[in-house]
Amino acid sequence: MSETRPEDEVVRICRDLIRIDTTNYGDGSGPGEAEAAAYVVDQLREVGLEPTTYESDPGRTTVAVRIPGADRERGALCIHGHLDVVPANAEDWQVDPFGAELRDGCVWGRGAVDMKDMDAMILACVRDMARTGTVPPRDLVVVFFADEEAGGRKGSHFMVEHHPEVFENVTEAISEVGGYSVTVTDRHGDEKRTYLLQTSEKGITWLRLTAHGRAGHGSVPNDENAIVRLAEAIARIAEHKWPREYIPAVRTLLDGLSELTGTPWSDEDLEDLLDHLGGAQGFVRGTLQDTSNVTMLDAGYKHNVIPQQASANVDCRFLPGHEDDLMATIRELAGEHVEVEVLHRDISLEAPFEGDLVERMVQALRDEDPDAEVLPYCLSGGTDNKALSLLGITGYGFAPLRLPADLDFAPMFHGIDERVPTESLEFGTRVLQRLIATS
Repeated sequence: MSETRPEDEVVRICRDLIRIDTTNYGDGSGPGEAEAAAYVVDQLREVGLEPTTYESDPGRTTVAVRIPGADRERGALCIHGHLDVVPANAEDWQVDPFGAELRDGCVWGRGAVDMKDMDAMILACVRDMARTGTVPPRDLVVVFFADEEAGGRKGSHFMVEHHPEVFENVTEAISEVGGYSVTVTDRHGDEKRTYLLQTSEKGITWLRLTAHGRAGHGSVPNDENAIVRLAEAIARIAEHKWPREYIPAVRTLLDGLSELTGTPWSDEDLEDLLDHLGGAQGFVRGTLQDTSNVTMLDAGYKHNVIPQQASANVDCRFLPGHEDDLMATIRELAGEHVEVEVLHRDISLEAPFEGDLVERMVQALRDEDPDAEVLPYCLSGGTDNKALSLLGITGYGFAPLRLPADLDFAPMFHGIDERVPTESLEFGTRVLQRLIATS
């Protein structure tokens, strides 16, 4: 019997993973995930497991291992993470983004929140299972994907399209971005930890707008300036007010939060209610309607030359059933001189806030935090659960973390000074271990 508990090594694993630079720039450049995948493979082989690696492109590596369960007739559970991270500008940070420094009780570094924390929790739990000979109730498929931060084309989508056998008989999956706590003040004036379990995701459409015009000398008036046409299109898109719609996960969250805090809300007035969520309200605000944000610009090549075209990238996220309306609206706002090109799209997701797996997640949290409240929410971003859904797999976001009330956690996703408390990692590992043992 092993004397090393999974929570005893989760911080080490998290720091090891953060030190491996897996920056995904989204354009095919960057170090890739091969080194991190090799680390994962070593950690799994050390305890007697035999994972398999899959390479979509050189260096773009996904790792998978199946652990047979006691009842192999049941639908299998997939627990998955991604190994890549978004870029980090070191000059903006208090610490080296890839130094994995321990400071103020936290592990600091790119990926500490998104999502090498969860990767470490998964690895710690799986290593403990292997060391102790623990057999899960049903088959457990553990996957560490490449390329999630660029839409998963070289990771989860590659695996679903080219290696669906990895997910044979898998019916449910858990991954990021849910299970973390926010502290709210309840109707009695007491602080109450409320865990947000992610049941839904908005869809993704990444667009490029290209404005066309007449090239010319910078000293000559030009009423067909491509940059001006692009700027006008951007302004129209930025000023557009997308109508609100409260999908079931969002309405259930708002109703539950209202009941907990005693704060009323209406379709027209929910500011006081959202204030209870602190930094997490940004994610929730993003799920009240479709969104469109300009993220990149490319125009011109010399100070005294008017270019014949200019382009911008727009990140659009749509609620379930809204994709066609969103695209029609964007094309109308862009205008006749601006071409709209779809660079990447992915579906929206909705899963029920009920059923055996949800009950097990809630119970695992309450076993470690007895007074916990658990509410569903919709993610404004996206996860690899989108790809798995194409195989009929129902996915949830559940990376459990009990967080200090004063830690502004949600804004650290893709933000600076990303960090996670070591106690939160240890808590999450215990919760995840309970979930695996009972699901």
